Amino acid sequence: MGTGSRSDSRPTPPPNSRTVFADYHPVVNFAFFASVLAFTMLLMHPLFLAVSLLVGVGYAFYLNGRRGSSLSLKFLLPMVLLAALFNPAFNHEGVTILAYLPDGNPLTLESMVYGVAAGAMLAAVVAWFSTFNQIITSDKFVYLFGRFAPSLSLVLSLALRFVPRFLDQARVISASQAGIGRDVSNGNVIQRAKHGIRMLSILVTWALENGVETADSMKARGYGLPGRTSFSIFKMSARDWGALAYILLADCALIGGMAIGLLGFDYYPAISDSAGLFLGAATPDTLAVLVLAVVYGGLCSLPILLSMMWNRQWQLSLSRA
Repeated sequence: MGTGSRSDSRPTPPPNSRTVFADYHPVVNFAFFASVLAFTMLLMHPLFLAVSLLVGVGYAFYLNGRRGSSLSLKFLLPMVLLAALFNPAFNHEGVTILAYLPDGNPLTLESMVYGVAAGAMLAAVVAWFSTFNQIITSDKFVYLFGRFAPSLSLVLSLALRFVPRFLDQARVISASQAGIGRDVSNGNVIQRAKHGIRMLSILVTWALENGVETADSMKARGYGLPGRTSFSIFKMSARDWGALAYILLADCALIGGMAIGLLGFDYYPAISDSAGLFLGAATPDTLAVLVLAVVYGGLCSLPILLSMMWNRQWQLSLSRA
């Protein structure tokens, strides 16, 4: 009895706190990702690009662990480097000439800096989309857009669901073919090509069969029949309204900063920072830009902040028990 009582008194392990933000209302989830992605593509200021990229990769790592780390190191960093190399090769604008390429075109500082900025923006968008697919599931997508564009929302939700399944099936096929010596790493060049074509054929066949099964399942469940209704368990709570208000207030602050020109950063024909934050000529607007950067960092970090608050509440509840 004594052993059993000690076992019963142990605290119950908490649920996965990393997915706390996924439990919020779909409107809150969509408003967050729409805001972050929009500002990531609109704000080419280096400080805001760095905030978006670092927090986006950090959140991907927070959700996926090693998978997120692999994403940042093997894919996003080379993307930034390639953009920094390719942009000066095709874009020769800028007044600061560093050297001349073999074809006679100038290599400018502005084109290199813009290449890094464009690569960082693209990498940040990819990082945020990698978390988007985990937070906004197909049922949330249908809930958000099913009433306005039911066919489009269904197609997009199926596509979002199919991509990870397609990749998982590709890994299964690759592992099975490797087990019988027919992987793309076996044999000479011609044999490897044949193995790759065979694996692709298997994958395409699976995809077509899966599409037919999905269509039959939808037909059996009465999709498209008149009078068909949809069921949803999503309801806005006080915490959802609070998170949505937080997002909207941050959006208003950032839009206001953009409207009055605080967040402008020109790369061509010469690098021009409206607030003098990077050029060493600080202006009275520098502090305002830094404050907006903190606001933007708080917006991007919202899912992580909510998880930290949830963990804190959990620890308090254990201490009171």
